[in-house]
Amino acid sequence: MTAKIMTKQDDSLLLYAEMNSAQTRAVQRRLKAGELTLLAKGMATSRPSAEWPALIARDRIRVLAALFPGAIYGYRSAFDGGLPTDGVVYLSHTYPRKVELPGLTVSLLKGAARQAGDMPMQGKDLYFPSEPRLLLENLTQSRGPVKKSAGREAVEARLLTIGDSRGDDALSRLREAARVLAPTLGFQKEFLALDSLIGSIFGTRASKLKTVAGKARTAAEPYDPDRLALVEKLAAELRTTPLREPAAVTPTNQARANFAFLESYFSNFIEGTEFDVQEARGFVLDGRPIEQRPKDSHDVIGVFRQAVSPAWVNQTLSSGEPVLAQLRARHADQMAERPEVSPGEFKVQANRAGNTEFVAPRLVRGTLIEGSRILPSVPAGTARALLAMFLVSEVHPFTDGNGRLARLVMNAELSVVGACRIIIPTLFREEYLDCLRVLSRSGNPVPFIAAMQKIQGWTAAFDHHSLDGVIEQLKACNAFERSRVQFQLLTP
Repeated sequence: MTAKIMTKQDDSLLLYAEMNSAQTRAVQRRLKAGELTLLAKGMATSRPSAEWPALIARDRIRVLAALFPGAIYGYRSAFDGGLPTDGVVYLSHTYPRKVELPGLTVSLLKGAARQAGDMPMQGKDLYFPSEPRLLLENLTQSRGPVKKSAGREAVEARLLTIGDSRGDDALSRLREAARVLAPTLGFQKEFLALDSLIGSIFGTRASKLKTVAGKARTAAEPYDPDRLALVEKLAAELRTTPLREPAAVTPTNQARANFAFLESYFSNFIEGTEFDVQEARGFVLDGRPIEQRPKDSHDVIGVFRQAVSPAWVNQTLSSGEPVLAQLRARHADQMAERPEVSPGEFKVQANRAGNTEFVAPRLVRGTLIEGSRILPSVPAGTARALLAMFLVSEVHPFTDGNGRLARLVMNAELSVVGACRIIIPTLFREEYLDCLRVLSRSGNPVPFIAAMQKIQGWTAAFDHHSLDGVIEQLKACNAFERSRVQFQLLTP
């Protein structure tokens, strides 16, 4: 049977290794005739030289398999998923050599042949290393401006990611596989480094981790470094943004009680505890018996108690470890009538809101401790209030009641400096939550700060001496409405 000669539509990149002898001779005749050009040894093309780097990039796996059969992607190139680093691809092969191709340098490093776990790439005679081999190679020392290995810190970060995504058992299995593989590869020294890193992550070795995530994991109280970075980002913006700080608008005990009732009513409404305002007024202020929805009613009363009692009103967040006992005590009082949510006990299961998953239970204590240490670095008053609220909201340390707790913490920071506490009315709920989401997911604190400044100014515009009067004002300003499409929040 006559071998099929490649047609012109295949001429963009012709590799001798993929052809039989008849096809190779046909290509060589076309080279002599000037129809094709030799791109590199064993490769011909019909395309102009300006296109050669793009051709190599497009068919990189095919080219490497043809030129270096049996090679294994190695070092940085494997660590980066097979992509070149600064135009260089590293391969483990039977001999060391550097090969220059258009737009790509191939650095061949003498290494062990394919091992169990090394996987073929695109079904060709080119392989991607097993995870243990990849990590061991990237713990080797490398010198020069372009380093062949990713290095210890990068491997540490990868190990932490593996542990977070697949669990500690996966790290244990990886370590044992590397232990077996290391002598064959000649990487006994690198295995000792890998063993030390995994031991440090497990806490069985003296910590020598260098990454932010590693230090967070092995701290006396492990914390969430990403959440801490968000808190610091908000703090940086608050340090440099002058904020308005309207004075408190509750000069009398009656005004303070009225304000505290409305603060509690709206704070619970945000969380889905919905009552008619007059019904809530009856059991909070007028002492009417709670006959229906006793748990929801006590949620409103719990927030009211902390919004009106001087012992809670002026209790600002501590810095460091004392913040743990402080928040537990506040939550225990706030949720005292809800034993099913473990009042005063930090969560033991992960919690989330929509697509946002909050700080993992094992990282709650450390994140609160480290986050609270940032509080004194921003000005007291509104700035510190917003930072304290975001810290508690972002950690979400308890099973339930976190949003209400965060707003109580915020308002305590305002009360202690004589500033106006903040009420989040029903019509402002979505804007408030949207800005929190933007900060949490995108790291942009500007909309959150602007929204909270806006609503603090709005809160300060009401007269709270008469509860009937302020409720009528709030209704006239659409505070109790829900639809931002139909209604606009007005200022009295």
